[in-house]
Amino acid sequence: MAMMIIWAAALGLGCAIPAPVRADLPDQRVHTFYYGWYANQEHDGFQVHWNHDVLDDSGQSFPGGQDIGANYYPALGTYSSRDPAVVQTHMQQMAAADIGVVVVSWWGPETFEDQGLDLLLDEAQDQGLKIAFHLEPFPGRGALSSRRAIEYLLNTYGEHPALYRPADLDGRPVLYVYDSYLTPADEWAGLLQPGGEISIRGTDLDVVMIGLWVNQNEGDFFLEGGFDGYYTYFGADGFTWGSTTDNWAQITEFGRKHNLITVPCVGPGYCDTRIRPWNAKTTRGREQGAYYDRLFQAAIDAGPTWIGVTSFNEWHEGTQIEPSVPMSVGDYQYLDFTPWEPHYYLERTSYWVRRWATMDARHQR
Repeated sequence: MAMMIIWAAALGLGCAIPAPVRADLPDQRVHTFYYGWYANQEHDGFQVHWNHDVLDDSGQSFPGGQDIGANYYPALGTYSSRDPAVVQTHMQQMAAADIGVVVVSWWGPETFEDQGLDLLLDEAQDQGLKIAFHLEPFPGRGALSSRRAIEYLLNTYGEHPALYRPADLDGRPVLYVYDSYLTPADEWAGLLQPGGEISIRGTDLDVVMIGLWVNQNEGDFFLEGGFDGYYTYFGADGFTWGSTTDNWAQITEFGRKHNLITVPCVGPGYCDTRIRPWNAKTTRGREQGAYYDRLFQAAIDAGPTWIGVTSFNEWHEGTQIEPSVPMSVGDYQYLDFTPWEPHYYLERTSYWVRRWATMDARHQR
């Protein structure tokens, strides 16, 4: 009965979510990537992201509404990321899944994603969650513009109580840097190494910077650049060297050796062929949940610092754990979570988060 109450509330069915049964849940070692970039005509007066070009030479595009640029269809419909009721539901769902940190995609000051941050922070605070930033490759991003971005983020949002500031990392906010390899390590060093020309270390702008591990021999990149750790992001096992589960033990061992944060990222599957019809080789079927289970077990076995979940709601790439429902438009039938209910991956996330916590507690005895 207790779990039925939790999931009814998380799906927006009007019940209150009871307090977590453990004091350390939601677990702040579990982070999920969140995309606040969706707009719809009803709430915003325009569409963003539900309408999407097909990324080939066909000139085709999806208009939005029921015909969206995704292989799955959201249970909440084509929602607005600015709708307080939607954001509240999302935060309730993540809290019920025992995810502690929401890593929010950010594309620069005054962008659509930036303008929704106050709402995200407030709703996260109400649900006992924390917010970290996902620094996307906005135009002109480099070490200097990243410094300006950090200054903007901390000046604008740095005092909010929902900002993730791990006590064991001196209370510094956390920033993930997507495609960190686009900027050379020696340029990052100027920002992230003590004594660098534009260094943030030891200043009011000091943050925990987590770079993206893609290729096999990238460890030295993070050491030279002065990063505090790294994550693997991609939900397709084998897509990159870093996202390959067989390599996670090596990745975490490197982190232990060099005192770096390690964040292997798990996902429930991957499918983006509606917007990238040429990319079927990257598809990873959900296998009725078995794929997600394998990745979560592999991440736990590797002994990481944190675990990332890719993603809560990246619908274009089909990595979402947000509830999905059966839907068809014309002759296209969207994928769904059959034979499971729409909330299955939220519930399964909670299972693995609690399993990890229990395993850790046993090891510490």
